[in-house]
Amino acid sequence: MDPKNIWITFPELLTWFPLLAGLVAFFIRSEKSVKTWAIMAGLITLGISVVSLLYADPVKHLHLNNVSYFWLKNLGSNFTLGLDGMGRMLTVLTAISFPVIFIATYSTSYKNAHVFYGLMLLTQAGLMGVFTAMDVLVFYFFWELAVIPVYFLASRWGGERRILATFKFFVYTFAGSLLMLVGIIYVYMHTPGTDFSSHSFSMNAMYSALLSPTEKNWVFWLFFIAFAIKMPVFPFHSWQPDTYEQAPTATTMVLSGIMVKMGIFAVIRWILPIFPEAVLQFDNIIIGLSVVGMIYASLIAIKQDDLKRFVAWSSIAHIGLMCAAIFTRSEMGLQGVMIQMFSHGINIIGMWIVVDLIEKQTGTRKISELGGIAHKAPALTIFLVVIALANIALPLTNAFVGEFMMFSGLFGFNKIYTAVAGLSIILAAVYTLNMVQKVFYGETNAISAGMQDISLGQKLVLGVLVVFIFGFGVYPQPLFDLTKDTVAAILTRIN
Repeated sequence: MDPKNIWITFPELLTWFPLLAGLVAFFIRSEKSVKTWAIMAGLITLGISVVSLLYADPVKHLHLNNVSYFWLKNLGSNFTLGLDGMGRMLTVLTAISFPVIFIATYSTSYKNAHVFYGLMLLTQAGLMGVFTAMDVLVFYFFWELAVIPVYFLASRWGGERRILATFKFFVYTFAGSLLMLVGIIYVYMHTPGTDFSSHSFSMNAMYSALLSPTEKNWVFWLFFIAFAIKMPVFPFHSWQPDTYEQAPTATTMVLSGIMVKMGIFAVIRWILPIFPEAVLQFDNIIIGLSVVGMIYASLIAIKQDDLKRFVAWSSIAHIGLMCAAIFTRSEMGLQGVMIQMFSHGINIIGMWIVVDLIEKQTGTRKISELGGIAHKAPALTIFLVVIALANIALPLTNAFVGEFMMFSGLFGFNKIYTAVAGLSIILAAVYTLNMVQKVFYGETNAISAGMQDISLGQKLVLGVLVVFIFGFGVYPQPLFDLTKDTVAAILTRIN
């Protein structure tokens, strides 16, 4: 590919194509047509993402992976997008997830489907922008673009208690966004320069901000609370189970599979390099909260009777380990987080697909009302067992690699934290296998007796996820190769 012929880069394509596709979707009134359009748009975005992997070398193909044009010149903000290893991995996850979600939920009918799919594609554009932004003001712009459509998706197509759930979601996310904006402006005012025209929102300028230790300590919390809400980690988590339960399942898949990665990504992209001293000072507090959250969420997951709330609480437990591993500031822990961000996205979306298929056929999500599904749907059961084993990080599944590395990083930081956090492994096995036994095995009842096995299309979607589960469980090297330079750059910066 000749650099002279390049007129658009991969970050632009990944961001602007789903945005354009979402705007087009608003004008497609036929439900069948807009579903087909959404799947086609998702597959095209996936194709762009896959091709971008062939040009991932930052030296040879810099011109294909970075772009910057004037935006708010007088404020020192350019519209700068770029793909490093971490951003590329998360854009690939986003690109895989949306067509999988659209195909898996194809049979679901939505009132004003054109609006639903338009908002979903706008959410994808926002997520792509977050993962490619190299200017903090651009990052903030896409952060909001990703979140706002989700609010409307949950409030218009959610469950009976959607208004209360979305209000809580709005309050949490708005408060977090406001704190982050205050932090961004404060750091911007302390970037090298003497006036507005010389300050900058660029990533390098933010990394070089001239802040005193005291200023870094309190501004650190503005950023961390905003990102902790998004992940979420204890004690900023209470919006999540209600929102996951009430949101339409396709939106819940986006929230849990991809959107929580925004918070993890943001901690690594912005907090570690800007506030390394504050990270060192508060690491025990953050890791302690994360470990408490892991045990707390695991214990609550054991007691859940609603499948959606069960998956939500199990997700909180897994995110807690990622947050703890980040603050160990170790190569092993941080590399494990990179691997686990991708693996968790694949596994949790698989869990949601199974939950959605069960609810559509039986009309219930209550674990106590189900049983014996394996007799009626053996193929679905096989897929669920594989995904469930990945969820508890069984060796040879994708989650094992990242979880092993994160625990290794945590062990090097503090053995007591590791011992307590290790209890979550046992608890995860308890609540996951207990759910599998109660829902899929035993005798069928009046509700599960009418269950039918999944269609060829549904087998194909779940089969793709299982390929990722075993593929990266056996050979995770591509994920290492993709993210190792990002890990090295972050550790060099903070150390």
